[in-house]
Amino acid sequence: MSALQTVVAGHVCLDIIPQFLRTASRLDELVVPGKLVDMGPAVVATGGAVANTGLALHRLGLPVTLMGKVGDDAFGHAILDVFRRQDPDLVRTMIVDPAVSSSYTVVLNPPGIDRCFLHCPGANDLFAAADVTPKLLSGMDVFHFGYPPLMRRMYEEAGEVRRLFAAAKAAGLTTSLDMALPDPASPAGRADWVAILRDCLPMVDLFEPSLDEIVFMLDPREGERVRKRAAEGVALGGMTPAEVRGVAERLIGMGAAAVLIKLGNQGAYLRVTSDAARLAHGGRGAPTLQGWAGADFHAPCFEAKVAGTTGSGDCTIAGLLAALARGLGAAEAARMAVAVGSASVEQPDATSGVPAWETLVARVAGGWPRERPKVVFAHTA
Repeated sequence: MSALQTVVAGHVCLDIIPQFLRTASRLDELVVPGKLVDMGPAVVATGGAVANTGLALHRLGLPVTLMGKVGDDAFGHAILDVFRRQDPDLVRTMIVDPAVSSSYTVVLNPPGIDRCFLHCPGANDLFAAADVTPKLLSGMDVFHFGYPPLMRRMYEEAGEVRRLFAAAKAAGLTTSLDMALPDPASPAGRADWVAILRDCLPMVDLFEPSLDEIVFMLDPREGERVRKRAAEGVALGGMTPAEVRGVAERLIGMGAAAVLIKLGNQGAYLRVTSDAARLAHGGRGAPTLQGWAGADFHAPCFEAKVAGTTGSGDCTIAGLLAALARGLGAAEAARMAVAVGSASVEQPDATSGVPAWETLVARVAGGWPRERPKVVFAHTA
């Protein structure tokens, strides 16, 4: 059986990272009004779910195209050029809108000083369900969408996320959704995410949020507590495995067929509904999803020398989608998802640590050691 064709849609931007040549204790010692600051070369890279999950799938050898919205401007051209250098076919479902500007982030990261970000959401804020046309979905099997909390129209327009996924379901695709943690003080942080989730999750076959973001969306006060404790190094932000399972059960009760909760350095937790009728409506990946019925697995991370964690959650999702596309069982799917995420952290950028699928399978089969989790779930993948 050939692997399913995946389209990765959602948030995409251009990251511009100037290289500072000298150190200082404060940013205002380096950036002074009226002063010319000598800089080194800038690193230019793509960011967002489209780039991270999409390029990770490509590196794994899976058939994939990308569907982000960019403007017909210099930054948009740069984003498309980065993708074309990987494979010209990746950009055939990208959306170029001359009426919008492309999203970019300038990352100011002087040595020894906390980073700050100058971000323009640009075209991401204007991405709409209507942009995902039947023509763009033609020939696809899986539709993955990432970061609606960073895309204004997705949370400001009532029903927009549901309409987006309804279009993918109408085309017969298996659907997948990833989130991002919204700033609590922003309009996205004040959006009614419980209502948005209840509205869209019946159209979502695979839901893959991080623990801190989904707890915040379900209960902002509890989410702030979990996030604070996680920052202090407390595993699962102080939650118990039973509470994590309860979150997954609540999301399945809202309509999702399968939930993968990313747990940072504690791996990931996969829970799948036992409802045969719901799984039968899982699009072209339904035969594989039906084999996952009732799955309840925790997958600890693999040992890795961490060079950077940027995009590791997106790469974990790529591993799950690759496992679905290849028809693997639920336990192996959870295990390979965290294997991809673990490999990704061995390089400082989001995706260059992700190897070919066959290389990763051989590494796992060869006895790649697992991290010992700080918490114990009932079933381990």
